[in-house]
Amino acid sequence: MSFRIPQRLSWENFYTVILKGLKVYAFYLAVLSVFRLFFILWMQSYMGAGTTSSDVLMALWRGTRLSIQTAGCLTVASLVLSLMLHYIWPRLERWSWRLINGLLLSVLSVLYVASFPFYRQFRMNFNQMLFTGANDDLYALLITMIQDYWLPVRLAGAFLLAYGLWRLLSGWLGWQPLEGFLRAVRLPSAVRWLGRLAFLGAVYIAVLLGVFGGSLGWQTAVDWENAGVTKDDFLNEAILDNPQAIYRAWNLNSRMLACNGLDFTVDDIRSLAASLANRQPDSDNLDVYLQKTAQGPAAEKPKHVFVIVSESFANWPLLDKYKNIPIANGMRSLMAEPDTDYCPTFLPNGASTVSAVTGIVTGFADANLYLTTMPEAFKEPYPTASAPQFAKLGYTTNFWYAGPATWERIGAFTQAQGFQHFYSRGDFGDVPGSVWGCEDEYLYAQVLDGLSADEPSFNVILNASNHSPYNVDVEAKGFDKEAVRAALPAFAQQDEELLRELGHYWYADREMAKFIQTVKEKYPDSLFIIVGDHGDRYNIDKTPSTYERYGIPFIVTGQGIHKGTLLPDSAGSQIDIVPTLMELIAPKGFSYMSLGSSLTNANRRGVNYGFWITRNAVGKADLVPLEPESLDGSGSVPVIDEPGMQDYINAIRSISWWRAKYGPILDADKLKNR
Repeated sequence: MSFRIPQRLSWENFYTVILKGLKVYAFYLAVLSVFRLFFILWMQSYMGAGTTSSDVLMALWRGTRLSIQTAGCLTVASLVLSLMLHYIWPRLERWSWRLINGLLLSVLSVLYVASFPFYRQFRMNFNQMLFTGANDDLYALLITMIQDYWLPVRLAGAFLLAYGLWRLLSGWLGWQPLEGFLRAVRLPSAVRWLGRLAFLGAVYIAVLLGVFGGSLGWQTAVDWENAGVTKDDFLNEAILDNPQAIYRAWNLNSRMLACNGLDFTVDDIRSLAASLANRQPDSDNLDVYLQKTAQGPAAEKPKHVFVIVSESFANWPLLDKYKNIPIANGMRSLMAEPDTDYCPTFLPNGASTVSAVTGIVTGFADANLYLTTMPEAFKEPYPTASAPQFAKLGYTTNFWYAGPATWERIGAFTQAQGFQHFYSRGDFGDVPGSVWGCEDEYLYAQVLDGLSADEPSFNVILNASNHSPYNVDVEAKGFDKEAVRAALPAFAQQDEELLRELGHYWYADREMAKFIQTVKEKYPDSLFIIVGDHGDRYNIDKTPSTYERYGIPFIVTGQGIHKGTLLPDSAGSQIDIVPTLMELIAPKGFSYMSLGSSLTNANRRGVNYGFWITRNAVGKADLVPLEPESLDGSGSVPVIDEPGMQDYINAIRSISWWRAKYGPILDADKLKNR
């Protein structure tokens, strides 16, 4: 099991070293896979009642793919550390790999033995508690582990396991039947060269599998965020081997530590909140300024309410200048209906999908806080959260997501923020899709099956098909690529990647329109809001205007909606969705809380992480003074209320930061330990 530095470069030396590395690679993968299997069998009482053998097999398969990456990292670590040890202490040449792999196996074994009581305590594989727990009383933790978890016995068992694995690895590396055969048989030179090429090909594939988590490219790679695709929480955790779980914990903790928020004083926030609420700054309770009263419903209360958050569904294909490009016919037809209204000046909450989720679920704007990692967001729903307020109106609240529940902790986060039901790809069975989620038509089919004529529901639907790797076979589904090509400007007609992307926009548009039409036919007393999660993924122009690059649509359709439901000069962002719905359906006098305002009677401006928008202008939010740009990208400079917009930007950001991080009370002492 030694690793010797070759005295001369030769194929034999290269082959020996690389083959030994591949054998270590295979050994670590086998260990991690057996660990996972035993963990599932031993802890199977934690499985949900509806879990099937196919779910277990899926967990084992996904876990093995993910562990290929872990095994690759462990192999590289053993090689690099062995080389370092050899150069530091040359006399340890014959023992370097033995020592390093013994150490790695000991660490793996200790982690594995610890994972059993850890799961029983926290119902998770290793998580952020590894890092946040470092702030606890370490002596008390040690005593607890000794008294309650038999630490000395568990450590002894772990080291015994490590020794057994180390002996197995030694025997595995010492078993060389192929080498003996090759030395005994003289093969023709051509056969030897073919064998060498095959060996190099195998090494190349092994490297790709290690880099991309059991895949040959990033498009189908498995990582800790998309691994959990079963419907069972226990199995989703078991998919992660212990090093991957620790990597997840480190990532999430790093994101949480980055939540340093913004730089406002409590006096600033009080004044800005009062200005936003149109009242005197006479309270240190932020919730006072967030309180609103519904002015009365615009229509009879709908049976089902839907907020469809469509992946990368930008607004630019809906503009008149692109009307001849047939990729948005579904939404264009819907917008022409008398029961539909449309706001073309709308911004996403952030640059990524998770910002859209947090904005719609909590009602807060992006304020340099990673809410899905913050303990504060998991204690109880924020008062501006959408689900509890719709529950007060008598709706069952559902969140439907095309992807895995483990992505950005979306399942746990949405339920912590009050959604009564969360559904994800693991609940949908074996349906087509990518690493990001199932194809849209299958997601909508699940939503339709989940609706009831007797039970009113509020549904947030987050799809995923219009996302790289853009692997939906859209042409087989009816996309006329050549018609789109002919409608494009000459400079874009040979851009096959753009055509593939536009085909996925077409697919998202068509499936959304079909779903809405089907629901309207079955439940005519329904209401829909359609938005994109973000823009800024692809455009026809290589240098699009700010408006075309970042804008998303806001479409409202259904019972009681008509042209003119929205203000003619309305504008907004995703934090304005829930208050708009409240003013559409809540009874007069209904009390609700929101940071945003309704597009039906109040809101004429939107702001997000980096931009602001009105009906006639858009610009970057961090400039002083603001620099308005026209929506059409022309050189004309629109006129805006500069002080009013600056105050609005600061109010939205400061309140979102303070209320989410520190709670309702404005107290300067809370900033001392920041």
